[in-house]
Amino acid sequence: MLRVGLTGDLGSGKSTVARMFAARGAVVLSSDEMARAMMQPGEPVYAAIVESFGKGVIAADGSLNRHELARLAFSEGRAEELNAIVHPAVLEEQARQIEKIARAKPDAIVVVESALIFTTKHGMDGEPWSKRFDRILLATAPEAQKVTRFVERVAAGRELDTKERASLEADARRRLAMQTANEAHAGECLVIRNDDGLEALERQVDAVWIQLQQPHGVQTR
Repeated sequence: MLRVGLTGDLGSGKSTVARMFAARGAVVLSSDEMARAMMQPGEPVYAAIVESFGKGVIAADGSLNRHELARLAFSEGRAEELNAIVHPAVLEEQARQIEKIARAKPDAIVVVESALIFTTKHGMDGEPWSKRFDRILLATAPEAQKVTRFVERVAAGRELDTKERASLEADARRRLAMQTANEAHAGECLVIRNDDGLEALERQVDAVWIQLQQPHGVQTR
């Protein structure tokens, strides 16, 4: 099995890259999807977040108010506090799922999409990424494109007035200012530059996919 970490900052397009690898036969695991499942009412992570951040992060339907939680995390400097709750649980779930895949498909290429491979301080007993992954892929793009993609994703097709757009752009830049580790580790990664449209991105993913399938790249664990 080859264990591949796929990372990138907000707006880098790593989810698009992950879908492209899935279309080529990779088994893709999303850290965000794991975290969302753990943050549902009744889950231990949900309870820990409410205990730490207060009942103000609970929405009317009992779910977490993700907008308010993000405001507290990114605007009030509490991102590491949130990561300390969520990330260890996500890492444990990643390890469990990878082990399950290894038993069923020992030749699989597993791609774990995660923004926090280098960024977070909270790992499994301080375990370095090299113990969890055989290769790291880094999706990257110019900051202006990252900001634009974030705004478009949040807007979800809505027309934004000037004030709301400026607020979202400022939010994106605050988040990006906290996400410096990925680019700092670029020399350890296979870099996929998402700055020239989908066709160019597909060509890069094709080239990386060929590299990942080389016999010397697949390590049995």
